[in-house]
Amino acid sequence: MVKLTVDLIEQAEQFTNPVRDRELQLRGYKFPMIENLGATLDQFDTIDMTDNEVRKLDGFPLLRRLKNLLLGNNRIQRIASGLEECLPNLETLILTNNNLQELGDIDSLQELKKLTTVSFMRNPIANKKDYRLYIIHKLPQVRILDFQRVRKIERDTATKMFKGKKGQALAEDLGKKSNTFVPGEPVKVPQRTAAEKEERDLIKKAIENADSMESVEKLQAMLKSGQVPGRDDVHMDIAKAANGDREDEDMDT
Repeated sequence: MVKLTVDLIEQAEQFTNPVRDRELQLRGYKFPMIENLGATLDQFDTIDMTDNEVRKLDGFPLLRRLKNLLLGNNRIQRIASGLEECLPNLETLILTNNNLQELGDIDSLQELKKLTTVSFMRNPIANKKDYRLYIIHKLPQVRILDFQRVRKIERDTATKMFKGKKGQALAEDLGKKSNTFVPGEPVKVPQRTAAEKEERDLIKKAIENADSMESVEKLQAMLKSGQVPGRDDVHMDIAKAANGDREDEDMDT
């Protein structure tokens, strides 16, 4: 798997583009995550990461100079919060042909106050009801959405639609966020219930008391049958079984 390494960044094409911005070309390497961009030394106005395998928009260091971020044809499912702290002057964000599932997934972009141009074309969210009005409402700083200028009539309609308590409730209903797991993110392990903890402790104690192969085999048989030693009136407790084994050995001797 290709990674976005310091060496790759330093060897990538750099040039002055037609609008006289310094651009870093990182297209088509198929790396799965954004990392090591501190190696750019914040020398670029535009970074083009089109045609990769990025799943989450995050991993940025502080890049004050960066104005344009091109991430079309990736696999982005999640946009991290706090991007405004890393990319305070971002103006253009192109996410055409990615995998954003729910309208609420774009809410974290609200804090990018200089963001004026965005594209979510060919994302699942673009097929949602009232998609364009929701984006205009949530990102009022945006002037160009999906390469079309936001018209005054659209702003007025969005303002009217999401005004008042009913409008707020509608925005909350439309703005659900996806629960998509993104590889590389920490997994939240559900807390054990009291019953599960008790069961685990009983099994742990039974294992500690098992001091022969026969007792271990009996414990395994009990667990396979769904029985928990020391609970639910199970009479053949593993500790008793272990004692019985020792008594049999004494009698044999």
